Amino acid sequence: MQILQITDPHLYGSADGRLRGVQTDSSLRAVLDDAFMQVPDYAAILITGDLVQDDTSGYLRFRSIFGNLQKPVLCIPGNHDEPEAMRRSLNAAPFQICGAHHVGDWHFIMLDSYDAGHVGGRLSDNELERLDYALASSPANAMVCLHHHPVAMGSRWLDGIGLANADEFWRIIDSHTHVRAVAWGHVHQNYDGRRGNVQLFATPSTGAQFLPHSDRYAIDSLPPAYRRFDLRADGRIDTEVRWVQSLPMQQSASC
Repeated sequence: MQILQITDPHLYGSADGRLRGVQTDSSLRAVLDDAFMQVPDYAAILITGDLVQDDTSGYLRFRSIFGNLQKPVLCIPGNHDEPEAMRRSLNAAPFQICGAHHVGDWHFIMLDSYDAGHVGGRLSDNELERLDYALASSPANAMVCLHHHPVAMGSRWLDGIGLANADEFWRIIDSHTHVRAVAWGHVHQNYDGRRGNVQLFATPSTGAQFLPHSDRYAIDSLPPAYRRFDLRADGRIDTEVRWVQSLPMQQSASC
């Protein structure tokens, strides 16, 4: 079963909107063109936050890009999103905001780590309870998805804006042995790790990337990217990050 993960497209209401030197609309479209050329029929598309860049009119652009794909589009909010506007704009199929979704032998649990007024994230008590209940309710292979990183990335500035209550999150994950993976966005870089039997994945942005292992905010020279998951019925995961050369980068100092 093939799943496409894209993250942090940072769309604006205008197709000309640029962030960190990248025109985010055309960059996203180039990523999708490549992704569907490689695999024409994904079982679902997972989008792990920052759909827009502080511009709620960007949700209309997002809907116009993804609305005709005729497959589940599973979305979670990031720190640059506005969750209520996101839900209003994407309130019909194929979109699903947070919640849980079953595909084949897999159970996707999408968590809302948005913390109003903060760049970093936090899972509310209700979200933690929902996670625990969802995992207890289904023995299927589980992939838990959120925007903010629940492990250290080895980058001082990024690790100050991760998931604030990661210990509470991991206590729940550790109590359910059928969790196979945790996937997130936010960090604009590739990460492939493991915590016990749980595989950990961060996926680069469809726009500009952050320089890994940097103490201070810095932009990498790598192009836009996406991740493809091949999920097996027995819980095994094969995955690949594909980098897509779209528009030339124009470095920007703004974050």
